[in-house]
Amino acid sequence: MIRILLASRNVGKLKEFKSLLPEVELLTLPSDVDEIPETGTFFEENARQKLIAAQVWFMKQPTLSVDGILSDDSGLCVDALWGAPGVLTAQFGPGLSAYERNIKLLTLIATGASRSARYVCVLAWWQPSQSIKIFSGVAEGILADKPRGQNGFGYDPIFQPCTLEKTFGEMKDIEKNRLSHRGLATLALRQYLGIL
Repeated sequence: MIRILLASRNVGKLKEFKSLLPEVELLTLPSDVDEIPETGTFFEENARQKLIAAQVWFMKQPTLSVDGILSDDSGLCVDALWGAPGVLTAQFGPGLSAYERNIKLLTLIATGASRSARYVCVLAWWQPSQSIKIFSGVAEGILADKPRGQNGFGYDPIFQPCTLEKTFGEMKDIEKNRLSHRGLATLALRQYLGIL
């Protein structure tokens, strides 16, 4: 079984990656590791920053063995908000619950404005003796008028992929994984690793 160190402590992401990579053993960074930087202007910059921070930590662990390190940077880009929150998605609405962040985001969209949006995911992958590889996925959609569904995490209850009536929050994992930004990026990674 492939062992991968996930450069994240985000519980929602870990749950999704376990669903997307069921044949992989996923390890996460311990809680005592310094906060991973996210200071890039673009998703790929942040994904690389996280990966390099995890590499630095991994190189100091003489007894830890993994086949590779995976990092993810992702976010919601709303056209009516000029692409925001984008790379700052995780920092949007500090101190608010997930539901409150969804409501806050919806209230920023002017009446009659476009509700088009996209979820973007960029994965950075590294394995010993190889260079960093980048995989990406984009899910196009619109924002619902109000949160719907309890599944997923983040903005899933307000994101409705194109051509469907359901939000990600209303979908079961298997359905969402076929359409989601993270699902599409992970599919590219799976193809690269030959674990389809």
